[in-house]
Amino acid sequence: MPSFDLDTLEQQVEELIRTCHRLTEENRSLRTHQEHLVAERAELIERTEQARNRVETMLSRLKSMEEEL
Repeated sequence: MPSFDLDTLEQQVEELIRTCHRLTEENRSLRTHQEHLVAERAELIERTEQARNRVETMLSRLKSMEEEL
């Protein structure tokens, strides 16, 4: 029958608990960062779409001006 060292087991359990807490905090931090990146991406997509619309409007105006000449 193998002998168990309770002190060693206790240390391993404590280390496992610390690792679990650390990973939980890291996970929380990564999720928050991801939320910020998703929001930033949505904003950039919106700004790109607005810029595209402005460019298309300007091109239409230029074509109209060209036709008038």
